[in-house]
Amino acid sequence: MLHLQGYGSSASDSEPEDGKSKVESPQTEPASSADATAHLKPVDSKYSVVKSLEICAAPLVVPMGQSEVSRALAPTINEVNYNPRYEELFAPVAGPENPFLTQQMKAQKNMLTGFVENAHISDFQFENQRKTFHSYGYAMDPSVDGKGTAPEEGPSYVGHLQAAYDTDGATVFESAKAKANAGEKRKRVKNDDPEDVEGFLGPWGKYEDEETVARPSEKERAEIEEMMAKKHRRHKVKEDKPIEEKSILHIKDAFDYQGRSFLHPPHDVGVNLRKAGAPDRCFLPKAHIHTWTGHTKGISAIRWFPVSAHLLLSCSMDARVKLWEVYNERRCVRTYSGHRQAVRDVSFNNKGERFISAGYDRYLKLWDTETGDVISRFNSRKIPFCVKFHPDFNKQHLFVAGTSDKKIICWDTRTGEVVQEYDRHLGAVNTITFVDENRRFVTTSDDKSLRVWEWDIPVDMKYIADPTMHSMPAVTLAPNGKWLACQSLDNKIVIFSAINRFKMNRKKTFTGHMVSGYACNLDFSPDMSYLVSGDGDGKCYIWDWKTTKLYKKWQAHDNVCIATLWHPHEASKLVTAGWDGVIKYWD
Repeated sequence: MLHLQGYGSSASDSEPEDGKSKVESPQTEPASSADATAHLKPVDSKYSVVKSLEICAAPLVVPMGQSEVSRALAPTINEVNYNPRYEELFAPVAGPENPFLTQQMKAQKNMLTGFVENAHISDFQFENQRKTFHSYGYAMDPSVDGKGTAPEEGPSYVGHLQAAYDTDGATVFESAKAKANAGEKRKRVKNDDPEDVEGFLGPWGKYEDEETVARPSEKERAEIEEMMAKKHRRHKVKEDKPIEEKSILHIKDAFDYQGRSFLHPPHDVGVNLRKAGAPDRCFLPKAHIHTWTGHTKGISAIRWFPVSAHLLLSCSMDARVKLWEVYNERRCVRTYSGHRQAVRDVSFNNKGERFISAGYDRYLKLWDTETGDVISRFNSRKIPFCVKFHPDFNKQHLFVAGTSDKKIICWDTRTGEVVQEYDRHLGAVNTITFVDENRRFVTTSDDKSLRVWEWDIPVDMKYIADPTMHSMPAVTLAPNGKWLACQSLDNKIVIFSAINRFKMNRKKTFTGHMVSGYACNLDFSPDMSYLVSGDGDGKCYIWDWKTTKLYKKWQAHDNVCIATLWHPHEASKLVTAGWDGVIKYWD
């Protein structure tokens, strides 16, 4: 600006040699040349631009040495608010170096394990080679692009080289045979002559080596016959002949002085065993008073003698059924042997003169309790898991059994024939319980459902299944007939109403024991004050019925406590049975 301001004045002060001023010279020049040099003439003082020009003696200037310094960008930023130059973006990281970084930590990374670059390979080819390496043990060498190798050398492999050359480098998406014979195609029989009406084949000709009828050779026929014979033998059900059924009487005085057998309830025990009423009030048992031993394996079920409960029937995994005295000397009265395998369940008829046993040998046997004779045998070729006589006095010739093939089968003991089948469950049937004055019965199954049936109608009238329900392998009816206590395999006892709607009572749930995996039978006290159950650890638990509070628990057995029964005429006497093979009496 200083040069421009002084340029015009210096030009006007100096005059040329010819004595003419430079201001006058344009007058003699043509108009075009005057316009061309107008910017060199001094500015007229009448214009305001001259007055506004000021001279700054100390202008802001960039030092010459720092004019090449670029702005620094932090390597951690993700956004830039201006357009930086290439040198700024790719400048090395400035600042003091961290002396504690290892060589690995100094390396540039764009993911946790390192720096990943895009490779020019399709996803299919990559997966093809990866799967081939995992399946066959070899793959194409990724470091060789094929340009450097001679054509006669062929492709290069990594991994199991011998297998690669044997199969000619076949991948998982192509078979070695197909690759080897890629150029060979099966030849068809040709006849393209349209004039030959009978023999014209067109594109439908058979292959030259094709066989229309495939007959097995002699060797193949022998193998097929052997395979079919094995299959037939495997599916054939063996008709096991029932073993010798016998019974042993262990007491000498089977009859008293009046000729009455041991089935007759005793009078001299201080309790009226003939009355049907329950004790006025029940109490918690406190002491172990007796142990019945005799079974060599775990016990499956125990049952009181009907009404009087002066005898106890037990079945065991040692394939025997035993009858025990509850009063006086508490001896083993009789042993019944007639099953090949473990006995799963037993059931008395209303009088107790007969009982039926269900064994894992697929047989149900009807026994005479007094003599020990087998009256009849029943077999459905499936394992019976539970058995019950019909409680009505006019239907004592009928009994029902729940089997492993999801059916409930009703037999008539007079004819030995099946009179009804209830086939609606989706799993093995575990329990059968008669309710509603014996007009209906309730069954539970491994399908985690509870079904209610009208007697002699093979369609369930009520089906109860909830996603929260578990399998219930033990069910007991309350003494008043209004409630069903079900042992649920999620370590709970759930209560269902036994009349009308069969609704679950969600307010009454008994917990605290461990029964998952075991069908531990449970029972009520006769006055319905308490609920008693065993558990998988051999303990016995007693809950208060009204409050569901756990009152008492104790170690009853060394193994699973599988069954508990409260004596119907005693206020505080309880029987427990376990897989340790003993039956214990508590008072």
